[in-house]
Amino acid sequence: MKSLLYISAFLLVGACATQSHKEKIAAIKSSIKVVDPELIDEYSSTITSDELKSHMYVFASDEFQGRASGTTGQKLAANFIMNYYQTQKIGPAYSNGNYFQAIPASYLGSGFNDSENVLAFIEGTDKANEILVLSAHYDHEGIDKDGNVYYGADDNGSGTVALFEMAQAFQAAKDNGHGPRRSILFLHTTAEEIGLQGSRFYTENPAFPLNNTIANLNIDMIGRIDRPNESSEISEYIYLIGSDRISTELHFISEAINEQFIDLQLNYKFNDTEDRNRYFYRSDHYNFARHDIPVIFYFNGVHEDYSKITDTPDKINYDLLTKRTRLIFGTAWQLANQETRVKVDKS
Repeated sequence: MKSLLYISAFLLVGACATQSHKEKIAAIKSSIKVVDPELIDEYSSTITSDELKSHMYVFASDEFQGRASGTTGQKLAANFIMNYYQTQKIGPAYSNGNYFQAIPASYLGSGFNDSENVLAFIEGTDKANEILVLSAHYDHEGIDKDGNVYYGADDNGSGTVALFEMAQAFQAAKDNGHGPRRSILFLHTTAEEIGLQGSRFYTENPAFPLNNTIANLNIDMIGRIDRPNESSEISEYIYLIGSDRISTELHFISEAINEQFIDLQLNYKFNDTEDRNRYFYRSDHYNFARHDIPVIFYFNGVHEDYSKITDTPDKINYDLLTKRTRLIFGTAWQLANQETRVKVDKS
């Protein structure tokens, strides 16, 4: 009898806990109100496949020699990124006018020269001291021993040009009197390919206090379709990793934006804590997550040209890249403009 009573009590507690969790989720979902949906529509429409393609064919070209960290090609690419922001009249993160965050060779390890993150910044209005970080690494694997360039169109030209288009959209909104309430940092990291070194350096030497950083949306390969989805003929998808690991609210904000504006298939396969690929630990968002900053990693999965010289601009699906970029833009708009900063409820 004692055992039965214990089991009954245990089941009751478990049922209550389950109900309590469901109620919590329902409360979070119902509290999410999309901010300025008409403005999200208006400014996300400025993100176009033609502009993404135009940027890509320059960025993933012979000119930048594969963009390996510390090389001439990487430094040319850093200057190209800086020049883009200057033409858009989007300023640097640093008050001295410098877009570059210098990383010494000693930090990167033996065999590497010094390198640079590139930081552009749009200041917020009434919540300017709170910072949303949008990130993408711009380095790649350089040139092989036979002189072939690793173009890195998807990895990570796709993330780089997505940041360009989102920055342009946010700046256009600001110019028209609809600037973000919170500030937005566009963080182009170097040295991701050699161990997430650029983002590690940034989080150890942040331009703005990490406790003021509300979230990191990180983009690393969003221009292609991976092998499993090619075989199943599914193209309208994106893998999301980490969206619910630190903030339940962030996860449902992402879903709300997708449902209202984009309608991609959000695939959480690689967010499984038992995922053998361990993608959660393999791109720059991880260095923010280590500090309990909510993150989403946007990823299209591995395709046949991953880390090969054949990852070229002609293989990018620009319409799909546009939709994915618009999803990230809408999520960023919500995070930058809702009344309260996104809540941390896990760590």
